[in-house]
Amino acid sequence: MNFLHTMLRITNIKESLDFYCGGLGLKELRRYENEEGRFTLIFLASHEDIDRAAAFDNETSFPIGLPMIELTFNWPSKDSDAEPLEGGRNFGHIAYQVDNIYDTCERLLKRGVMISRPPRDGRMAFVKSPDNISVELLQKGKSLPIKT
Repeated sequence: MNFLHTMLRITNIKESLDFYCGGLGLKELRRYENEEGRFTLIFLASHEDIDRAAAFDNETSFPIGLPMIELTFNWPSKDSDAEPLEGGRNFGHIAYQVDNIYDTCERLLKRGVMISRPPRDGRMAFVKSPDNISVELLQKGKSLPIKT
């Protein structure tokens, strides 16, 4: 059994890609648009995870065992806005390990991202995506010195 992906529903493709790709530095691997089903799927992964992948699945063109995020955008009906998403916490959060917790949070803050739990301990922070999804950021290796 292999882990495939975590699916996240989004309300705005541009804002979500700006956060996940522009802010967090993930790479878009594939985009699938289904006109009949009226949805778009966008698969993302970190560059480090892509580099570690040993082999590719010929059927999907994805690296085998690559942890991915699947962003799902349900198209609005022709006479309405995007589907509203409720802010339920039944999902929890996604987590990424970063090279420098302080630099990552500073970069995201400059992009207007809400830091819901700053990295006070040099080890962990939480930020919010445009769709209010919690993203945990964990310092790679030992905690960095505490900044005051």
